[in-house]
Amino acid sequence: MRPDFELDEAPAPQRLAPAAVALTAEMTDPESDLASGRFVLLHDPDGVDEWGGCFRAVVFVRATLEDDMADDPMLHDVGWSWVTESLTGRGCRATQLGGTVTRTSGRSFGTMTDRPSDGFVEIRASWTPLEAPDTGEVLDDMGAHLSAWVDLMAQAAGLPPLPHGVVHVGARRRRGRN
Repeated sequence: MRPDFELDEAPAPQRLAPAAVALTAEMTDPESDLASGRFVLLHDPDGVDEWGGCFRAVVFVRATLEDDMADDPMLHDVGWSWVTESLTGRGCRATQLGGTVTRTSGRSFGTMTDRPSDGFVEIRASWTPLEAPDTGEVLDDMGAHLSAWVDLMAQAAGLPPLPHGVVHVGARRRRGRN
């Protein structure tokens, strides 16, 4: 996992499937709120027609935008390409891929003019990990799908890519210092 994000287990939705697990992610730097998100893996052993399988990955990413990106007319298309590139980059095989990219921005006026403009992109996506037709076994390691979500958050936050297999060497705390 990228060291830029801290993952925590969260309450999973109870009504969408008989079994589910949910994780949230926040930036590890307490001064940074560039991106955050949620990953939910749903499982119904009987399968769900709309999913086209027994498992469904559902992700949410929210990232802060720079002013020039908030006004970019291609943001929606670029945001969706981050989803597909993240899955492809981790070798994830998925069907029934769908979702939305939403942009919000705000500008202050009057007595609040001194506040900076703000903008956010929210990406919601879901997909069904490819299953073997005869056994229903998921063909990918689900860790790859989880890593694709983390890659998506990193991309949305504007972090540099971390090539697969390369270990990030970040600043380490020195002994005796906090």
